Amino acid sequence: MHFELIDLRLLLAIADAGSLSKAAQRFPIALSAASNRLRKFEQSCGVEIFARSADGMTPTAAGRFILERAARVASEVEQLKDTVRELRGERRVTLRLAGTTVAISTFLPAAVGRFLADHPEVDLQLLERGSPEVLQAVRSGEVELGILDGNVAGDAITSLPFRSDRLVLVVAQHHPLAERGAIRLRDALEHAFICLPQKRAMQRFIEAMASSSGRELKIRVRASSFDAIAQLVAGDAGIAMLPEAAATRFAKEMPVRIVALEDPWAIRELRVCFADPGLLSPHAERLLRYLGPNG
Repeated sequence: MHFELIDLRLLLAIADAGSLSKAAQRFPIALSAASNRLRKFEQSCGVEIFARSADGMTPTAAGRFILERAARVASEVEQLKDTVRELRGERRVTLRLAGTTVAISTFLPAAVGRFLADHPEVDLQLLERGSPEVLQAVRSGEVELGILDGNVAGDAITSLPFRSDRLVLVVAQHHPLAERGAIRLRDALEHAFICLPQKRAMQRFIEAMASSSGRELKIRVRASSFDAIAQLVAGDAGIAMLPEAAATRFAKEMPVRIVALEDPWAIRELRVCFADPGLLSPHAERLLRYLGPNG
């Protein structure tokens, strides 16, 4: 049994218009050709799809079943066309990815940069969120992909390794803590800190960890970027907590030193997550490959 897409679309047009003549006008196709196609389709199926009356045409019970399947096929074909246009670069594509401060500020630029260079048809929206909010954004479908801390679990969510990092203290070379190899956060809270704005996800986490140790951070100034924070630390304005990957770079460029944090929560495994691998768009699937540990 052979079906042509034009026949399926004609069936859907007839069901929507309620008559063969109106469907032929909308299609557009000659009425005789439409009638001939419908007749041959019904003969091929061996069932009557529409009941004819003076008031028009209505689907039979068997016809409703066939029309339901025909609508699915037509929809899949349109999605396939969109996919081909996307892959050929003929259609702008917008991807949304939510991630933690560390992921977006430290690890994502290199991976995302390569992806965007290879896919000029894609526009990428990055949303900075805390890990629980990233999880919620993925669950709700607000974003296709998210990057969160590995200790945040989510039902019905698939996650894969992204990167590993740890939070460390950054201090000026002649700061009293500069010679310490490692320290717990609670033992550093007597010193003034340079922090990110409070609305940043990572900063909210740091302040929560300080509170859980029984003391509050002494915040001397807030700066908008890791680089600005490192420069203030180098000027001995205070100490700061930064991702080790960023701190290592600053230690090579500025007169600052790294002090490891002994707190277990300082070690952070980042994972990329998504709700349903079968529902990822083609470009989200490609971006996922760039975000892998070897991407």
